[in-house]
Amino acid sequence: MPEYEGIVIRPPSEADSLILQYTIGCSHNLCVFCPAYKQKRFRIRSLAELEQDIRGCLLDSADTRRIFLADGDALAAPFPDLLALFTLLRSSFPRLQRIGMYANTQNILGKSVEELVRLREAGLGILYLGIESGDDELLGWMNKGATAAEMAEAGQRVRQAGIKLSVTVLLGIGGVDRSEQHARLTGKLLSAIDPEYVGALTTMVVKGTPLYHLQEQGKFQLPSAFAILSELAEMLSHTTMTRGLFFANHASNYLPVRVRMPSERDKTVEMIQTFVREGDASFLKPEGMRRL
Repeated sequence: MPEYEGIVIRPPSEADSLILQYTIGCSHNLCVFCPAYKQKRFRIRSLAELEQDIRGCLLDSADTRRIFLADGDALAAPFPDLLALFTLLRSSFPRLQRIGMYANTQNILGKSVEELVRLREAGLGILYLGIESGDDELLGWMNKGATAAEMAEAGQRVRQAGIKLSVTVLLGIGGVDRSEQHARLTGKLLSAIDPEYVGALTTMVVKGTPLYHLQEQGKFQLPSAFAILSELAEMLSHTTMTRGLFFANHASNYLPVRVRMPSERDKTVEMIQTFVREGDASFLKPEGMRRL
């Protein structure tokens, strides 16, 4: 099997996929909260390198149905290179049904709808997009590299191309002061994008990140566990997806939630609000069990 440079980072839904490292690191790599790729210099691996990796996988993984292309945002690769790679993957793995990858807003906007359609036809089945927030002031503060309007356009472009979209948001990233505004504006952005999946993670302040230093300087304060749950309820109540699933069951979350939208939204909001009012901390996930 091929060697992987660094730690494997992939969405939970890609647990059974074959992971191929097409890019090293992240093309943006400036978000204040993220520790994931700080030790890597971004580069796109050549098709020859991928061919070697594929040969190393064929003995054990010839029947692969799903492939996830790591690292941080493989969609940053030029369209012709992606198309050539997808052609190689489909010829190498005849039972392949879906290719997935992370993407960011700017490299989605760097592809036309027509190019995205061609990638879908070549096997691209799902993109994972981290929007984190719909609050422009907060997005600028966290060095996200895109505005809410750009994120909405990118998400709609993916949807228009017929590619499934899974979006992640960060609970608590607005700190104590902007929690409510972050929740409402993020719900508004999710409504505009209307993705198939939303994953809400809870902000973890990781030592060595810019966010950690801001916290140490007293310039950032993470909301309490119950305040973060209130934020989740507020975000959900302002999210009007027409279908799809809203998850808050990541290992970082205090309370696992899975919501089928829109039918289960209101009862879930009521359940979370009741839980917050009762304030029984025994139902919260212990801090020692919360992980990125």
